[in-house]
Amino acid sequence: MKAYTVIKNPLATEKAVKIMETENKLVFIVEPKATKREIKEAIEEVFKVKVKKVSTLRTLKGKKKAYATLEKSTPAVDVATQLGLM
Repeated sequence: MKAYTVIKNPLATEKAVKIMETENKLVFIVEPKATKREIKEAIEEVFKVKVKKVSTLRTLKGKKKAYATLEKSTPAVDVATQLGLM
């Protein structure tokens, strides 16, 4: 899959912002068929950051969320500022 088709949009709820600030994670809604490896590669390609780990879950509405833990050298808040979330 192409990087821009894997990531649908970033999530900017109160919970997502709290996780971003405390745990250095970004939260995205992603393509349901995307694998963790594809999600990791897409985030690294699009946002030019180093991803340490990706966790995923499916919502009751059938969407797929991805929690991307970034390396310590890249604060998630900086990436969120570039996206206009903060």
